[in-house]
Amino acid sequence: MIDQYYNHSIASQRRTQDFAKSRRISPASKRLYTGASMEEYDEELYREHDVKRGLRNADGSGVVAGLTRISDVHGYRKEDGVFIPDEGKLTIRGYDIADLIDNAHTEDRFGYEELAYLLLTGALPRYDELESIGARIGSLRLLEDEYISEFPITTKSKSIMNVLQRAVLLLYAFDETPDDTSAPHEVDVALSLLARLPRIAAIAHITHAASESGIRVQVPAPNASSSMAEAILEVLRGGPDDFTHEEAMLLDVMLMLHAEHGGGNNSTFACRVLSSSATDAYSAYAAAIGSLKGPRHGGANAKVTQMHADIREHVEHWDDDDEVAAYLEKILRHEAFDQSGLIYGMGHAIYTLSDPRAQICKRYARHLANVKGLGDEFALIERIERIAPGVMREVRGTKKPICANIDLYTGFIYNMLGVPETLFTPLFAVSRMAGWAAHRMEELYGAHRIIRPAYNSVMDDVTYVPIAERRS
Repeated sequence: MIDQYYNHSIASQRRTQDFAKSRRISPASKRLYTGASMEEYDEELYREHDVKRGLRNADGSGVVAGLTRISDVHGYRKEDGVFIPDEGKLTIRGYDIADLIDNAHTEDRFGYEELAYLLLTGALPRYDELESIGARIGSLRLLEDEYISEFPITTKSKSIMNVLQRAVLLLYAFDETPDDTSAPHEVDVALSLLARLPRIAAIAHITHAASESGIRVQVPAPNASSSMAEAILEVLRGGPDDFTHEEAMLLDVMLMLHAEHGGGNNSTFACRVLSSSATDAYSAYAAAIGSLKGPRHGGANAKVTQMHADIREHVEHWDDDDEVAAYLEKILRHEAFDQSGLIYGMGHAIYTLSDPRAQICKRYARHLANVKGLGDEFALIERIERIAPGVMREVRGTKKPICANIDLYTGFIYNMLGVPETLFTPLFAVSRMAGWAAHRMEELYGAHRIIRPAYNSVMDDVTYVPIAERRS
């Protein structure tokens, strides 16, 4: 099997070299790379045509595109048309996310499966219903031999998100009725992906690591009785005895926090757009994964981790507010880190005064950070959260309220749990699967109309020029 990995890798390198040769730009083909599709539009043009760029209103709020009973992401309110910042709140099926997490963990039980049931059905499960969904997910974790024979060989990539997309599309071929959009089949597909995506992501990571180091791939057999959090750590760590209960419970918190975040976030909206066409579930979920991969969406958490490492390296006294603030100012002035001028993990499209997910992250991660001797790093992140808004207002001259978002803490927590950076965003996708499924079904059975917005044309009419007369 390992020889197949190497042969596949060599073939991939040859294809990459051939593709690179084909892209050498000749004078006759330069316009392909500088044509009209690459032109930027002046901001004034959007105002002139009253176009909501990015489907955002002038005050930054989202353009209303639909109705939902699944969740509400609250970060501001409007009174007489005036935008008023407010404390953040994430409500799922009417329940505060903090209550859902706290009540499960107070009883010392994993909560992700309960939340998935709530998202799919609209109601909290009884004991027997919770046991049933856990058992069904557990029974579906094993991947068929026929599937394994094609995956991950045919989906090998440095990007696990790319692998997840292709792996989900490959599952279409192993479904006897993949285009069935009835409710029973949709629920079955959702449960099967909740069960399989964690193993698919972990296997893809292990396979890539094996191809890089030359070791043989070894994946433990799935444990049907494990929670989602335990199942992920079992594959990553090698078995159920290689992680603590506290670590698994913290990962469960992260899964719950990432499970759902409204219909307007880019990946969920992508899922709803495809679902509105009545396409199959696998196509809709693959599109959502592709959206989440983007650095403007789910891919931001890795950037935060890299920024933290850079700050730790260049700030000598982590407990000195002035020294931390001075380096943050350098980052904002494009003089440090990646010269982007961004403090990653700060600011959010909806949350203004606070991101409730970031607050919950802090509360549950603090103890484990101290246990693992990472209390100073954790304190530095909290200091960045406290200081950064003031530095950003001073440098940028903005009065807009700025709060930390969940990404400020996500990478640190995953690092603390031994999750490799290549799996940060894939775990986001694994968690969000429950939310995507709920929104897909709401779009399929509730809206009953294909999403088809309009674009204003700003082009001029031109006269056709025969090819022999074209000069530019």
